[in-house]
Amino acid sequence: MSLPIVKNYVNGEWTESESDTLGDVWCPATGEKIARVPYSTKADLDQAVRAAKDAFWEWRCTPPLTRSRYLFRLKEAFEENFDDIAETLTSEQGKIIDEARGEVRRMIENVEHATGVTTLMTGYTLEDVAKDIDCYGHRQPMGVFAAIAPYNFPAMVPWWFLPYALVAGNTFIVKPSEQVPMTQTRIFEIADEVGFPEGVINMLHGSRDVVNAMLDHPDIDGISFVGSTPTAKYVYQRCGETGKRVQSLGGAKNIVAVMPDACIDEGLPSIITSFYGCSGQRCLSGAILAMVGDIADQLREKFITAAKTIKMGNGLDEQTAMGPLASAAHRDRVLGYIEKGIEEGAELVLDGRGVKVEGYPDGFFIGPTVFDNVTPDMTIAREEIFGPVVSMMRLKNLDEVIELINSRGFANAACIYTQSGAVVREFKYRVKPSMIGVNIGIAAPMSFFPFGGAGNSMFGDIKGHGQEIFQFFTDTKVVIERWF
Repeated sequence: MSLPIVKNYVNGEWTESESDTLGDVWCPATGEKIARVPYSTKADLDQAVRAAKDAFWEWRCTPPLTRSRYLFRLKEAFEENFDDIAETLTSEQGKIIDEARGEVRRMIENVEHATGVTTLMTGYTLEDVAKDIDCYGHRQPMGVFAAIAPYNFPAMVPWWFLPYALVAGNTFIVKPSEQVPMTQTRIFEIADEVGFPEGVINMLHGSRDVVNAMLDHPDIDGISFVGSTPTAKYVYQRCGETGKRVQSLGGAKNIVAVMPDACIDEGLPSIITSFYGCSGQRCLSGAILAMVGDIADQLREKFITAAKTIKMGNGLDEQTAMGPLASAAHRDRVLGYIEKGIEEGAELVLDGRGVKVEGYPDGFFIGPTVFDNVTPDMTIAREEIFGPVVSMMRLKNLDEVIELINSRGFANAACIYTQSGAVVREFKYRVKPSMIGVNIGIAAPMSFFPFGGAGNSMFGDIKGHGQEIFQFFTDTKVVIERWF
């Protein structure tokens, strides 16, 4: 039986790529191919950019309130197709269905937040900046923007950017990850029914070549990227060379610190979720469990006991608590890090290698894995693993925790469990990461707060969603005015 080939969406139509090169889309739970994806060409991109550019001026002249009404209709359409989107997501990415539903909910929340354009995009004015002279600042849309999305959140991440760009008056192109093209394809099928004007929203599948073409294209005014730090830095540099606006979000090495006064039993469920939710494939996942003082042995025992009870399986099964990794290649990469941890002398106290999942012998599974007595210089303590591997470290006090966090190079998120307000204040005051969790293991901001880190976790100055994102998608035109 032939596999379906996903199509591009350009100028309000589903189109086939000119490329003869196709990639495979896999079901991570079964290890089976479920679709094929075209690796679009520069000519395909030129067609999409031309459509977006031609649509810009009329869309830009559409009143913001009218533009927001498309998003109101889109929000309702997403709600009607909520479960379908989530199931498509799980089938190609592997995360459990409850996590997929949470991701789709966050996607919809961004659409809702963007409808506040009539407040969030307003400019400002000051009379009498000089004698009989007034000054105004207007936020104006700029043109064509694009998003290059990762494989771990195929529904949500493009919608950290797209609704804000649209409602501000720009046109948009989404490049989904070639590993998970079906989710965004389903989303665009729904958006197509809403009836956006032709060329306002576009989607182009592909890999490295089309990404490079996007970074170089003279008619794309800005790029939003989420992915690994090396690629984020590359995107940032290339956009700098071509003069594009850019927000480029990279990787992470998040520390979850548990202080001696923490309420372990109450906090343990969220700590476990921090490390093993989405099989560890998220930039907010815990990577290092920093156990402070005499709480270490008790925490280790309870954590490992809880990790052993996690039910693995197909994410579409409502009883599954942890699904597979997204691809065979990524599974092998994570296995390499486990081998590296053993080689460098960390104590492997829970081994997820070779896990057997009943009914899914060919799935891309790694079980919950725990190392103890990890030291800061070890590879598994320095590099982003992006999988269900926990590095336990034993620290003496808060100063050692802060030093550990600030020495990782990444600065995405950091979490602390404690009952001391004074400790929390010191923690959030001194650590470098931009997203902080207090007695919460995943410091995930809602759509009306900015998402993004610092250091090697963020290249650019305006982060995802929040209020500030309208600054990214608009130019502030200043008018200095005098009348005789």
